[in-house]
Amino acid sequence: MSTADIGLIGLAVMGSNLALNIAEKGYTIAVHNRSSGRIDEFVAEAKAQGLDSRTIAKYDLADFVQTVKRPRSIIIMVKAGAPVDAMIEQLLPHLEEGDAIIECGNSLFTDTQRRFDYLKPKGIGYLGVGVSGGEEGARHGPSIMVGGSKEQWHNAEAVLTAIAAKFKGESCCAYLGEGGAGHFVKTIHNGIEYGDMQMIAEIYGVMRDGLGMDPKACAEVFKEWNKGPLNSYLIEITGHVLDAVDEQTGKPLVELILDRAGQKGTGVWSAIAAQQMGVPATAIEGAVAARSISSRKAERVAAEGIYGKPSRAQTDVTLADLEQALLAGKIVSYAQGFAVIAKASEENGWNLPLATIAKIWRAGCIIRSRFLDQMSAAYEKGGNTNLLVVPDFVELMKEAHPHLRKVVSAAALGEFPMICLSAALSYFDSYRQAQGTANLIQGQRDFFGAHGFEIEGRGSDLHGKWPSTLGKD
Repeated sequence: MSTADIGLIGLAVMGSNLALNIAEKGYTIAVHNRSSGRIDEFVAEAKAQGLDSRTIAKYDLADFVQTVKRPRSIIIMVKAGAPVDAMIEQLLPHLEEGDAIIECGNSLFTDTQRRFDYLKPKGIGYLGVGVSGGEEGARHGPSIMVGGSKEQWHNAEAVLTAIAAKFKGESCCAYLGEGGAGHFVKTIHNGIEYGDMQMIAEIYGVMRDGLGMDPKACAEVFKEWNKGPLNSYLIEITGHVLDAVDEQTGKPLVELILDRAGQKGTGVWSAIAAQQMGVPATAIEGAVAARSISSRKAERVAAEGIYGKPSRAQTDVTLADLEQALLAGKIVSYAQGFAVIAKASEENGWNLPLATIAKIWRAGCIIRSRFLDQMSAAYEKGGNTNLLVVPDFVELMKEAHPHLRKVVSAAALGEFPMICLSAALSYFDSYRQAQGTANLIQGQRDFFGAHGFEIEGRGSDLHGKWPSTLGKD
């Protein structure tokens, strides 16, 4: 009998938490997993939480599909890439026209678009859904970014809206556009997250090495900052991470963690997408580069042996400087991320609702922060204006950017790496200058390759008239 409201395949941590969330919201969910042992474990988890009456475990794939009411909505939570394609092929023989596959992993948006196009002629819907919030979010309310078929979105809308995080009563779930729109927005979300985390780490480096603060003292500062304009999930958890103590040694846990950060690919994808569309996203690019440098631990150790330890001179920057510098850097990072989304919307015909995106990031997701409300309000007024010229953010940047300038300058002189915050400052300075230096670049290009350029007030010249003797000596 078809008794389940929705189905889910893939009962690893994220999948099982999402399934329990769905059951807890009053929906009956059928579940399946490649490994039968994991199904047994999930059944035990559901029973322990009193949710077994709303979960139906199926060990056979065909039986699982038939358990879901038509038109079927089936979530797949498997590893991105080839496993997703393989799962689609396994499901296809059991699906009927009008059914939909909902892929909630971190897939590359171009893969999602390809799958959407592949399944559409077969009458099968494909929703590429970005889910942010980690394990805790999946269980108790993530931010959900939906892309794909609008008809199939409406079939699953009630469930997805119910399980999403809530901000002042509003669900942090929205349909954003066709094809790969949802996964693209999630990719840029992760790129902004990379920038946010790297900037926080750079500020911590100044606290630790420039101000001589121990992790406990740093933790207290971040906890205090979380009460002000920097209020956000990442600032909050930074305070907890710096406060943690290793039980075996009694030492601050952060000092025992190897300084080598991993990455799963979404940050790189966001930087690549920005480059391909010609949108500067220097904070994201800097954050990706910083993680790549961190992974070269042996090379860094060897380089320090050659050049000597950084001087790490005591700095005269204050905690107030650091707070404002971080605020300015975050605004630039978000401005760049939303600029990339706006350009992608234009190029792909997605008509992405920027105000809605800011709204659904206000709770549940990793980059949730206080000023997303301001961003949403700015975009609701219309247009895709860069946040750096939106009045509310202009006032914030006017106050904050001198502090960012002071911190980046001190970092350069004191030999503190600041790849992300310095990139944010350079972007800001480049963006706000009316007269840049690209006129020289255009002249050079024309001289070497007859590319042509524009003469201000006179239109465009096909080719510059350079002195005949130029370059002959």
